Amino acid sequence: MVVIDEKMMLPPPPPYADSGPVSPPPFPSQAFREAPALGTLSPHILLRIVYEVFPQGRPQGQRKMLYWMSSSLRLVNRAFFIACMHVLRSTFLPAYTGLIRPPYSSDPFPLMSPSATYVDSTLSPIQSLQRETGVLDLFIAVKVREDVWSDDSSLHLEREETFKDLFDLMQPRARLEDLVRVHGVREDVIVVGRPPAMKTKSPRAVQPLSFAVLSVSFSPRRVGLVLTTRERKRTIVDVARTREESLESTAKKLVKELTVWLYSTPTH
Repeated sequence: MVVIDEKMMLPPPPPYADSGPVSPPPFPSQAFREAPALGTLSPHILLRIVYEVFPQGRPQGQRKMLYWMSSSLRLVNRAFFIACMHVLRSTFLPAYTGLIRPPYSSDPFPLMSPSATYVDSTLSPIQSLQRETGVLDLFIAVKVREDVWSDDSSLHLEREETFKDLFDLMQPRARLEDLVRVHGVREDVIVVGRPPAMKTKSPRAVQPLSFAVLSVSFSPRRVGLVLTTRERKRTIVDVARTREESLESTAKKLVKELTVWLYSTPTH
């Protein structure tokens, strides 16, 4: 008797076709990663790279590097702007504060971090709430240019009037605006950002003003608070001052007069 296996009756499998080299499947744990770009590095690593570009022991080369940072490198993207401004501001801050004239004061970088009340959604991530910081940045832009020009030619002399407007008008005005903001927030007559809705109908409640719409008109004898609306600009508070009066005292006087104005003008 013959036993017939069923497997022997099936047709043979087709021959293997050579379709070229076959790469092995990727490992499940591996994922495709894009190569990091210089601008996407961590801030402390990028800051270290920026510091390393300074030529060591060559003051003239360092001054040209600072000018290049101010005029070119910081404009690449936000990460480079933050790193370059950190280097520029820390480098030129001593020279800036050395030109502050008494009785004026200066604080472009407050030691205390802003609280939640100081958050302003209208500002860009690289824009400082401290208005004096903008004056420092203007000083840096002028100073790096003057230093490079002095190195390029012995005939170029740094003129005293180059920084006259900065320290006679712009610096004390910006510093006074910052002080008004600090004292105004403390007295609940100024807010940073959009003013909150009125929660009470009490006659003693006032609607605070947004710091974004306030500015200071400054002169050695008189200062004022200017309110800017869509229709116009108008001076709402005006006080006298002496040349020897500190900016801190002037700011308190302005906030006091602003409080009186708000109570007398509830609808603004």
